[in-house]
Formats: sequence, structure tokens, C-alpha cells
Amino acid sequence: MPTAEPSPKAASLVGQEYEVEVGPVAHGGHCVARTAEGRVLFVRHTLPGERVVVRVTEGREDSRYLRADAVRVLTPAKDRVPAPCPFSGPGRCGGCDWQHVKPGAQRRLKGEVLAEHLRSLAGLTAEEAGWDGTVEPAPGDKVPAGEVPAWRTRVQFAVDEQGRAGLRRHRSHEVEPVDRCLIAAEGVEELGVERRAWPGIESVEVAAATGSNDRLVVLTPRPGARLPLVELDRPVSVMRAEPSRSRGGEPPLHRVHGRAFVRERADGRTWRVGGGGFWQGHREAAGVLVDAVMRGLTPRKGEMAIDLYCGAGLFAGALADRVGERGAVLGIEASKRAVEDARHNLADFPRVRVEHGPVAKVLPRTGIASADLVVLDPPRAGAGGEVVRRVAGLGARRVAYVACDPAALARDLAHFRAAGYVPRFLRAFDLFPMTHHLECVAILEPGRKGAQD
Repeated sequence: MPTAEPSPKAASLVGQEYEVEVGPVAHGGHCVARTAEGRVLFVRHTLPGERVVVRVTEGREDSRYLRADAVRVLTPAKDRVPAPCPFSGPGRCGGCDWQHVKPGAQRRLKGEVLAEHLRSLAGLTAEEAGWDGTVEPAPGDKVPAGEVPAWRTRVQFAVDEQGRAGLRRHRSHEVEPVDRCLIAAEGVEELGVERRAWPGIESVEVAAATGSNDRLVVLTPRPGARLPLVELDRPVSVMRAEPSRSRGGEPPLHRVHGRAFVRERADGRTWRVGGGGFWQGHREAAGVLVDAVMRGLTPRKGEMAIDLYCGAGLFAGALADRVGERGAVLGIEASKRAVEDARHNLADFPRVRVEHGPVAKVLPRTGIASADLVVLDPPRAGAGGEVVRRVAGLGARRVAYVACDPAALARDLAHFRAAGYVPRFLRAFDLFPMTHHLECVAILEPGRKGAQD
């Protein structure tokens, strides 16, 4: 049987320029525009209402849409400011999306994205979601236009072939060497990672604890390379990770010198977080989120609570402290290293247990048929329908859903709604200034099962 002739490959449009009027903001740090011929463009480095010249960075003649950068601004928006970071801009560092936008306007844009996802994916207005429409700044982050809050306590620097530390360019493996990252916290910048050479190193991950002076770097050498002698500007612990090409799941880590963890402070307690382990990146995020979740759940003495995707045990510990000796808490976490941290952090709570494994598999195996409270803090992709249905089946009086992605949040709110849970209220926090990301806390209660309006 003869095979069909392959169709000729459509021509690339990379480098093509168009003059366009910029439309609404979209999720991902870009805005939507259309060419005169009607092609859809997702454009970075612009703002709604601007007239700009864009240059295509991805796409072909047969692509459903094109990606582009605004390379010349013909009519600027009132919320535009000169980017404070010298490494920001078309083709440069991809770590920030909104360096060119006033801080208050950044929060408004994030609010518009959240509102659109609630409407289109969850079928909810802001009022129905219990949200007042605002995106709240973290304490200390209200800075004037042209200034940048130094919030990020965890930074993974990539290293180029010449041994220069930097950050990845947008949607690229190419490294943009930098001598300073404006959004990095003081504890990161004081180490001087960007100001020294890293021969034979693939990446340098830095964790600067909040509430202690602990500083930790995790070095990933290139295959076959030896670890250099590490001399930074402040005392620091050092760990080595296996090269990425040999990774399967969590890469093995080896302590070189110092502690294999940092000590964080939140909710009146000290938390051990191992090298490569998860902890909120913003210096204020752990406290902000614990406060929002506990205020929403109003835990009572003697209650049974479950913390899904529990990480190092932050929410589980806060719950255990509030439900008291007659209460009980179960945590479930897929990362083996995080489970070790959580068990260490929660060892003084005898009625807390932490199980290791994927939530979708471990939760049904626990045999727990009911709970009073549930917290979910899933990864960026969200919890998904199966987990949501199992959570709803526990009959909790309240559920707290912590989300770092508005689309995943909205999809899971739709799953909850179908399973009988509706939002009581929702709060949104700008815990990632200068980027398109935001964090949300939704508090849900049992409502009319399957309600669609």
C-alpha cells in the first residue's frame, strides 16, 4: 500500500514584524493581539491598549497562533515604566514578565487573569467565588513605580559553557548571564553567586532562609566534571546533585560541607527544609498563607484534619497546633525528602502522621472515610478530578485549596462544584512580584451537589 506524500513544511515566521494594537492580558505574562490578517499573537513586554511593533519569536504559517515580543512601543500605556532590571527585555532574561509595569498595575493584571479563568473554567463570577476582586501585596512589597521588591529566597541560577551564572531566557535553554537579580532576597544576593565563575557546573541553586542565617547552595556539575572549591562572600552550606542527564525523579543529593538543610520560621515554629526541598519562595509567603488558611478553616479542638501535598509539613503543623491533643492530622506527600522533613518537623505532635506517595494513590489506602478539615496545596497542574472527588467524599465541613496557578484553581473549583462543594471566600496574593504568577487561597464548604448556577 503506497504511503501518502508528506506535506511540505510550512515556512517559519520567526523574525517577521507586525504593527498591532494590543488587546487584553492573558495568562502567562503576555497580552493578546491580532495582525491585520487576523493572526493571533501572544505578545510579551507590552500592555493592554498599547500600539507596538512586535517581532515573532515562535510560529509558522500554519500555526494556530504566534508568539512575539514587543520590540518598539509606539503608543505606551499609562502604567508603563522603564524596566528597572538591565537584563529585562525582548530576548533577555525570562525570569520576570512585568518589569515594565507599575506594581499596582501588575496586581490589577493578575486580577483580570484570575477573574477570566474563574468565569471561563469554573463558571463563577468574582462575587460567586467570594472574592473581592483584589490581589493583595505581601507585607513590605508596596514599592513605588521603578522599584523592585527583593522577595525571592530561592533562586536556581543556570550556568553557561563559559562558567557564567545567569537565568534562562524565556522559553529557552539559553543562559542570560547576570551580575545581580533584583527580585532575589538579600540573603541570596549577599553570597555573590553571580560574581564568580563556575567552571564545570550546570546549575547553582540557592536557598536563603527567612528567620535564620542559614544559606545553602546545591551545585549540579556537568557530566564528568569535578566540583570546584566553593568560596562565596558569606558562610554557606554546600550540597552536590547528580547531573541532570542521569536524573529520574528526585536527583540524589550529597552533602559536601555544612548542614544539609536550612531552618525556616513560620507560624511561631522552626521548620527544617532539606536541600532541594520545597518551601515558598517569597520571604513572607509561608506566614501569609498559613494565616489565610487558618482564618478560613477556623480549626477546633479535637477535629480530624488532612493536609494533602503537605511538603515539609507547614499546614499540617499549624493544624496540629490548633486541633490540640484530642485532634489528629494526616499529611500526604509524594517527595521522599519532603516527607523526611515533615516527619522531623512534626515529631512533637504524637497524633500527626505523614504518609509518603502520590495523593491519588495514598489517600484511598489510608482507610480514612471522613475528616473535619482538608487542606490541598497541589503542584502547578492542580489536584484534578479524581483527587477532588475523594476529598469531597470525606464530608469535611471546610476545605482550603491553596493554588499557584489560576487556571488549575478554576478547573478544580469546577470539579468541587460538581462534587457538592462551593467557595465560601477566595483571597488572591501577589507573592511573585514582577512575574505573572500569583497565589490564591479558596475556602470551600458543602453546597448543593452538582449545582451549576
